[in-house]
Amino acid sequence: MNRQTFWLSFLFLLPSNHFAQTAADFPSALKQEVSARAGEMAARLEATYKDLHGRPELSNHEEKTSEQIALALERSGFAVTRHVGGYGVVGLLTNGAGPTVLLRTDLDGLPVAEQTGASYASQSVADDGKGGTTSVMHACGHDMHMTTFLGTARILSQFKDRWQGTLVMIGQPAEEKGQGARAMLADGLFTKFPKPNYCLALHCAPDLEAGKVGVTEGYALANVDMVDVVIRGVGGHGAWPHKSKDPIVLAAQIVLAFQTIVSRETDPTQPAVVTVGSIHGGTKHNIIPDDVKLQLTLRSYSDEVRQHTLEAIKRITRGLAEAAGIPEDRYPTVTVADESASATYNNPELAQRLKKTFADWLGPKRSTTTKPIMGAEDFGLFGRTKEKIPICIFWLGTVEPQRFKEAQEQGKTLPPLHSNQFLPGIEPTLETGITAMTAAALELLGRPGSRQN
Repeated sequence: MNRQTFWLSFLFLLPSNHFAQTAADFPSALKQEVSARAGEMAARLEATYKDLHGRPELSNHEEKTSEQIALALERSGFAVTRHVGGYGVVGLLTNGAGPTVLLRTDLDGLPVAEQTGASYASQSVADDGKGGTTSVMHACGHDMHMTTFLGTARILSQFKDRWQGTLVMIGQPAEEKGQGARAMLADGLFTKFPKPNYCLALHCAPDLEAGKVGVTEGYALANVDMVDVVIRGVGGHGAWPHKSKDPIVLAAQIVLAFQTIVSRETDPTQPAVVTVGSIHGGTKHNIIPDDVKLQLTLRSYSDEVRQHTLEAIKRITRGLAEAAGIPEDRYPTVTVADESASATYNNPELAQRLKKTFADWLGPKRSTTTKPIMGAEDFGLFGRTKEKIPICIFWLGTVEPQRFKEAQEQGKTLPPLHSNQFLPGIEPTLETGITAMTAAALELLGRPGSRQN
């Protein structure tokens, strides 16, 4: 094969969108018009944001939130389907031939009592599913995600003469439990509705200055498995330990042994975390209990490390129980809870493309490269189906510039996600999010008269 033939064959193997126009092709007048509209939209949607912030709903209970998103999409001209995978919402806006782009927001809040002191702070209380009640808060920024999502939908519907293709905008339930994406896919998200060429989402960043966006190439968020371990022994009196099999001593040995999974069994170049977040056993000073319960969180990026860590947990618990003389019918049990999530892998080419788009629309100083984190997001499942659709979730800065500057100068730790103190600065966060997501969608959709269609 000569060089010319090689390169021709290589070109034909490239994705059809490889030679699509880049963000630099957008006229400055359009960017200015969209940015101005985003500012107007942010001001109009501030009340919506505060309303969503003030009445969050827990995972799989997003009834009112879901309906609010559905009605807003309908007012923007989308054809809306409700109850997709629970309280999931799918809005479609078809505008001629061209790519299909999916934009996603999450809907659910967390069982956290808000302590931000904001005038619009959540006072919501919900059934905790255990016979009691719990306070509820949007401690992960989903209220900002939804408001940005609605502003983006409105602007894109108003600029239909500037793009071609299909918008699929989804409100996803139960992200905090890692269940919503799976439920929507199982309910036909990619079969009953147009299959996307790209899937996009954004997420609030608690340590990034408001007005900026961050993009991570490749692995952005981790595999996370919630694991319940029950260490079973043979209870007895504290004065006669030799007549019992002490599950507390065994649990202590097991917790220490777990630390060797990362330090001695995992390739040092492969990130992994094993956290024992809860340990409970016993009722009184002088009673050796029958069992001890552990709650673990396992984090990784690669599926191989994930599987090995789970297998190591089972091997270590069983092996130490056997060494302690625990009867076989009392060996520990290891259960993976139904709140796990797979790693989110941002398609590198798509991530690079979006970073250039954001730099062009927002300015180079407002678009940054962010590091992978070990938190979790079930958005990654949209890129793990058999179609291997390119996906990208990017970070939206939320810390008011002056507060960010003070934290940097004084070495203060900012409230993280899931904290009862986490509260995004509404501006310029909201305007930036609307501009960035609108720009990303316009970059990926077809353009009238373009070869991209």
